[in-house]
Amino acid sequence: MIVFGPVPSRRLGQSLGINNITPKTCSYSCIYCQIGKTTCMEISRRNFYNLEEIVSEVENSLEILKNKNERIDYITFVPDGEPTLDINLGREICELKKFGIKIAVITNSSLIWDEDVRKDLSFADLVSLKIDCLNEGIWKRINRPHKKLDLEKILKGIEIFSHIFKGTLFTETMVISGVNDDEEEMEKIAEFLEGIKPDISYLSIPTRPPAERWVKPPDEEKLNNLYQIFKNHSINIQLLTTHGGTSFGFKGDIERDFLDIVSVHPMRRDQVDEFLKKSGGRWEDIDKLIKEEKVVEVVYQGEKYYLKRLKNGKGRSN
Repeated sequence: MIVFGPVPSRRLGQSLGINNITPKTCSYSCIYCQIGKTTCMEISRRNFYNLEEIVSEVENSLEILKNKNERIDYITFVPDGEPTLDINLGREICELKKFGIKIAVITNSSLIWDEDVRKDLSFADLVSLKIDCLNEGIWKRINRPHKKLDLEKILKGIEIFSHIFKGTLFTETMVISGVNDDEEEMEKIAEFLEGIKPDISYLSIPTRPPAERWVKPPDEEKLNNLYQIFKNHSINIQLLTTHGGTSFGFKGDIERDFLDIVSVHPMRRDQVDEFLKKSGGRWEDIDKLIKEEKVVEVVYQGEKYYLKRLKNGKGRSN
């Protein structure tokens, strides 16, 4: 599965996803990751999928969605791993631009110290960078990076990229209670963001089941205090504290479309309800996938979520 969705994005509208990395290959293993722990930790860029295969899958998906009157706002590189590990990312972005739809890349920023990565990202219309902390100890606790990564080099790479990038620049900071919600740490992040001047900075909290089940969002009072810190630095700060919408796309195959989505984007029960209504499916179809151990149901913050079971059968940590 390379192309999935479209899925409703809180930042990008209706987003057709590109999963350009093999499952759970990443440079981080974030404690809040919605698709579980990283199983293949890498920082060396390499080939993953054939360029022609990616372009062909996107073209076919767009044709199907056009016939179904599905709107696409962005084609988004948002795999179940780190997209910049793909050494062909720049070529893929350039090839996909021929479809006349804006291209976005959601990256954890870990490889942005690499000049070639910055060059590849510069071809996109929109780039979202992860900046969860500036403190090395907190960085290692929350993002659990590859041992050869250097936080100072990453932050320097972000600064350089912010000055050369001509498109729309977003940043996202995930706030975890008791980990990186210290006001002094957020003050440092706000000062850093003031220097790179992103178009929008998002302050987000975990709303889907995280890799570590003990991960929790801060309370409303704490979140408001942190929000005010960013506002005081004249940053265009927005909160991402709500669940995404329910308008998931359907291309014609209930099982494949559902598995493609939940392998990257866990779905709430109400989102599955809407998907089944649109596709003409039934809950029996989902129950079948659960019984076949292709899908797992989990509960987080009182909500039921459905996600693709990892091939190794391992569940999330408690």
